[in-house]
Amino acid sequence: MDQTLKETLIGWAEEYNDPKYFQEDPIIFPTHFARRYESGEAVLADVEISALLAAHLAWGRRAMIVRDCNRMLDEMCWKPYEYVMNGEYRDENASMHRTIKWSDFAAICGRLKALYSETDTLEGLSDAEFRVRVFGQKEDRKAPNKKISMMRRWMVRDDGKVDLGVWKASDKTKLILPLDVHVYSQASALGLTARKQKDIVTAQEITDAFREIWPEDPCRGDFALFGYGVTGATFRL
Repeated sequence: MDQTLKETLIGWAEEYNDPKYFQEDPIIFPTHFARRYESGEAVLADVEISALLAAHLAWGRRAMIVRDCNRMLDEMCWKPYEYVMNGEYRDENASMHRTIKWSDFAAICGRLKALYSETDTLEGLSDAEFRVRVFGQKEDRKAPNKKISMMRRWMVRDDGKVDLGVWKASDKTKLILPLDVHVYSQASALGLTARKQKDIVTAQEITDAFREIWPEDPCRGDFALFGYGVTGATFRL
């Protein structure tokens, strides 16, 4: 990797791995429950459920995502684990967030109830299990699983800044960058991937490029790409 690019990415990651840039971001919801969990006012499942559902809604404008996450948690009376285990969900054909309906939300809650009847934590689930057993999707080995990777980054990274670090048994060196269209465009523009497919192989390739810089914490590169998104209109390598 070009040294100038490497130094620039390091600078962006250092600057933008800061909570002040994420005050209007879906991560604020699991952050709320993580703080309550640390003080003994919530359980780990509250953090997990809020993270999963906030990540599920994390597409579109951030203001709209935050608005609809608030609506969702209002429906749950800000007690996600209690709501899930109670088994009475808002189940309507009306939109909850963009094309996601309240009936989709109810189905996810039902699957979560089944999982929490078997275990106290979802930390050990594979990506395939999250796809099938939580989100009700078909297994797809090529899918980038952006929402799952995002949720894992929030739950596992533990530098005490933006991410939560509440999943203690997971290895942050094995995290994969959450890949969506914007992340792909930024990574491609920076020469971190030449692939055209926006799939898990590309997500891994971009993660591996960041592994050259941060071998113990490759998803730190997610903040570097955020920095490029903020500055890229005027900055040229």
